[in-house]
Amino acid sequence: MARTKDPDKEASRQEDLLLLDKIKGGDFHAFDRIVKKYEARIYSHCLKFFRDQEDAEDVLQEAFLQAYRALDSFRGESAFSTWLFKIATNGCLMKLRKKKKVNFVSIDKPLEFDGGKIQREIVDWSQNPSLLHGNDELKRALDRIIGALPEDKRVVLTLKDIEGFSNIEIGHILDMSVAAVKSRLHRARLVVRDELTSYFEGALKTAKTESDR
Repeated sequence: MARTKDPDKEASRQEDLLLLDKIKGGDFHAFDRIVKKYEARIYSHCLKFFRDQEDAEDVLQEAFLQAYRALDSFRGESAFSTWLFKIATNGCLMKLRKKKKVNFVSIDKPLEFDGGKIQREIVDWSQNPSLLHGNDELKRALDRIIGALPEDKRVVLTLKDIEGFSNIEIGHILDMSVAAVKSRLHRARLVVRDELTSYFEGALKTAKTESDR
C-alpha cells in the first residue's frame, strides 16, 4: 500500500521549491522568507548540542550561508528542510569535535545490560503529550536527560522525537541506513526511559515524604 503524504508537509515542500526558484533567480526577499521560516527550528535544534547560545547562533548563521552558497547542488530529492537540517547537524557535530574529542558508540554494538543482551520494545515516549507538554519541572528534567545523552544518540532522538523527521529523512541527514537509525533511536529511547523512570520514582518518594509530615 502506498504511503499517504502529509498534506501540510507537501504544501510546505512545494512552497520551499517555489521560494528556492526565486532565490536562484536573484530574489533575496525569497531567501529572507526561507530564513524566517526555519531559523527558529534550526536554532532550537542547535541548542540541543550546545550550552552556549553563541555557539548555536554561529552554527545557525553558517548553516544558512552554506545552504545559500550550495543552493545549486540541491536537487530536490529530499525536502529542503531535510537538506537544511543535514547542513546544520553537520555544523553542530564539527563544532563539537573542535571543542572536544567526541567518542561515538558503534551502532553495530549489541545493547548489553547486566551481562546480557536486551531484546525489548521501547515505547515511543514522544507520543505521550504529558512528557513534552507537562509541568515545567518535568520538561526541565527531560531536557537534562536528553542533553546528557552521547551526541550520537542525542542527535537521532532530537531529529525523530522533537523535530519529527521520519527514519528515512534522518538517514538522509546523517548518511545512515534506516536500520542504523532505528538501532540508535532504540538505544537512545531506552536510556531516556530509564532516566525518566528514576525521575518519577524520586518524585514519588519526595511526594510521599512530604505527605507523611
